[in-house]
Amino acid sequence: MGFTIGAISGLSGIREIRDLRPGSRRRDRASACTAVAEYTGLWGWDVVPGARAARSGSRAECSCGASACPAPGAHPLDASLEVPAGSTLAEAADAWSCVPGAALLLPTGRAFDVIEVTETAGRCALVRLERMGVPLGPVAATPHGRTWFLVAPGAAAELPELLYRMGWDDADLDLCGRGEGEHITAPPSDLSGLGPVRWLRPPTLEAAGRPPQARLLLGTLAYVCHRVAKLPGQG
Repeated sequence: MGFTIGAISGLSGIREIRDLRPGSRRRDRASACTAVAEYTGLWGWDVVPGARAARSGSRAECSCGASACPAPGAHPLDASLEVPAGSTLAEAADAWSCVPGAALLLPTGRAFDVIEVTETAGRCALVRLERMGVPLGPVAATPHGRTWFLVAPGAAAELPELLYRMGWDDADLDLCGRGEGEHITAPPSDLSGLGPVRWLRPPTLEAAGRPPQARLLLGTLAYVCHRVAKLPGQG
């Protein structure tokens, strides 16, 4: 299978995750296993089990158990529990049985990097890019008002240089990259107890395996971010 499930005694969040899991346990487990198998077997992405969070007003309680967790419900539980690309449904089910209720996290910096902008800017840019016929990869929207554009790996490290070459390096843009060593929460998992992450453009066989180069999207993303920041009530 290519991965080893470590001893779960060191995962203080497993019991809490069971408690935070909404709805039918059997239904949720089957749905999660199917999603993991889709990401690994169909799209060729690694999947890492992540923490979950429950919210009480503006406060989030993370399943990792840390009272001062810096990213409640938005970080890996244990890197050793990773389910690698190519895993089957049976293998995904076997792996996820050790972490019932865990969120699905996708490592960035491997099959893809991410360019993150506000949801307002992201939706506007997406319409422009589609009209222009620019090749696009998967695009996701988060419950806290962000949009993730999946692009070719290496984009996060190259982002400052790319913005400089395009003349956007001195602009105050709400735009950033996510690359090696980071993760994003994958649909349909909940992010930080705020709600599910959703695909605006779901993965396809072509787009998942060959995400576009960041330079093809970046000019439009930077321009739209700049325009949105000038709108009343923004920034």
